[in-house]
Amino acid sequence: MQSTEKTKKLKFARKYFFVIIGLPIVFWAFAFPVIKIGLTELSPVNLTIMRLFITCIVFSLVYFLFRKKFSPLKKKDIFPIFLLGFLGIIIYHFGLNYGEQYISASVSSLIIATIPIFTAIFAAIILKENITLKMVLGIILSLFGVIVISTLGNEETSIEIQYIYGALAVVIASLVAAGYTIAGKKLLKRYSALSLTFYAFIFGSIGLLPFVGSSLFIEVANMSYVGWSSVIFLSIFPTVIGYVLWYVALEIKDASKLGVYLYFIPVLSTIISFFLLDEKITLFFLLGGVLVIIGLVIVNKQNKKND
Repeated sequence: MQSTEKTKKLKFARKYFFVIIGLPIVFWAFAFPVIKIGLTELSPVNLTIMRLFITCIVFSLVYFLFRKKFSPLKKKDIFPIFLLGFLGIIIYHFGLNYGEQYISASVSSLIIATIPIFTAIFAAIILKENITLKMVLGIILSLFGVIVISTLGNEETSIEIQYIYGALAVVIASLVAAGYTIAGKKLLKRYSALSLTFYAFIFGSIGLLPFVGSSLFIEVANMSYVGWSSVIFLSIFPTVIGYVLWYVALEIKDASKLGVYLYFIPVLSTIISFFLLDEKITLFFLLGGVLVIIGLVIVNKQNKKND
């Protein structure tokens, strides 16, 4: 009975795949400029706490209303799921929020676009996939593009220690996000997309408790309508809906194949940031973006040949 139901779900997911993958891409593209707005009223740590606090409330409500839809949690998976959530979600958001204090939303989105590169590397190490010379070339091109963007991509950029730390924090976010995809792919054999996302957020968010301090309550008490709107948007759309749909898509596509769709995020995010934040685009930004995209396309084409 369960097998038949799962087959029906997979058929539905395949039929509406482009909607399922398209929504997270759009939501994640909006997330970069919205994070920038949220950081005007909350510190990076407190923005992460508030975003994931609301996310956990939403997930908990869904769990209690539709408990039968969730896969039962296995004891042996508690610690791996905690690590999945803490590293792939908490550290990811910490890195992204910290980085966006010092770099533009457009630059952040392009650095995050290197996730497929790191996914390919991790797949080779963990899943024993071969890395060819073409894949190495693609990886080097994309990483060089990220360096160009991070150092010369914005008219107002000054190469200072804080700026470099900001870019590095977003690179770390890319690394843990790639790990989240690889580790999640294995766990999806035992859990549904909704269940795994719920457990990862609930257990991973426990790691936020040591960071709760008096500054959180002070900043929340002074939040404006704009601040609350940004946090609620980030919690529901890029996080709850985005993460669940990503794992739904991962159930029917290989991690390396799915990564190609992330290429659209920096393009959308740059356009959105231009209108919302008036971020200027330089020729170096365009050059770096082209290098990132070329490198990612090379990696993806090589993955397709190896499938």
